[in-house]
Amino acid sequence: METTLYTNDIGCYLQCSDIIDFDNELVAQLADKLYSESDGETDFVRRAYEYVRDRISHSADIGADEVTCTASQVLKAGHGICFAKSHLLAAILRSRGIPAGFCYQKLVLDDDADVPEHIYHGLNGVYLREHDKWIRLDARGNKEGVNARFGISTEQLAFPIRPDKGEEDGFTVYPAPDKEIIKVLTSNISRAQLWSELPMQLEYIREHRDKF
Repeated sequence: METTLYTNDIGCYLQCSDIIDFDNELVAQLADKLYSESDGETDFVRRAYEYVRDRISHSADIGADEVTCTASQVLKAGHGICFAKSHLLAAILRSRGIPAGFCYQKLVLDDDADVPEHIYHGLNGVYLREHDKWIRLDARGNKEGVNARFGISTEQLAFPIRPDKGEEDGFTVYPAPDKEIIKVLTSNISRAQLWSELPMQLEYIREHRDKF
């Protein structure tokens, strides 16, 4: 299934904001460095993606309790959960004029739970001008059982969707992080607290439901 855009205004996927703060000096410097090492725009997207995937840890994987949210916070701390890492990747790409947005999947939080809970997982949608297409990239970070890769014709994300378990894929590319995501990232002072307050519903999904 192909991605769809939340808005056809491409400028919305290039904006700098308090969260996607590519005007931060360190974020801009990193983007410039990766771009200077790249062989064209698509290679830059790959390098930026692999940097965030491999060089920025997933907070849970390293046992970090600090909650990061903005792109610059993630870069400075060197870690973030999936949503936060997607903010950094978008900022790096937008810094060099690459349209980038956000996609969300609904996944089972714990397969071993008596009553499985569904939470959201964040990744990016990125436009490749050289191929005139949007692709999804998951910079969560690889580990045992997780092997996400950069792909143009073939997508390889972190988690396969299991419809039989109530999981849902999300192919809409949103121009800004969901408000519910930002709310939980900025209102919780520790990841331990955040883990118990992960959003079960997104503002974007609620808007769509109310509209139709």
